[in-house]
Amino acid sequence: MDGSRGVDRVFTALGDAGRRSLVEAVAARGTATATELAAELPITRQAVAKQLTALADAGLLRATRAGRETRYELTPAPLEDAVEWMVSVGTAWDERLAALRRSLAQKT
Repeated sequence: MDGSRGVDRVFTALGDAGRRSLVEAVAARGTATATELAAELPITRQAVAKQLTALADAGLLRATRAGRETRYELTPAPLEDAVEWMVSVGTAWDERLAALRRSLAQKT
């Protein structure tokens, strides 16, 4: 992935509850097809395929052709990039809050 643009794509893809559910379902299965996933969901196979494509475009899933089927599997690196970004932002806020606490403690 390409830095912040890749993280943006991950957050955009995961901004939809249905796509998050598909990521969880694929992760739980290891691999899955749109047909397998649609059988468990109240949406059409075409809708599932569209969402899987969006997740693959964001780098969250890898699509592998096996005969007439396309199997999807989770690719964790983009999620790790997003978590790393969240940790860095959280660390910056923790440092700011600690500085504020020290400043307030010195004033009392």
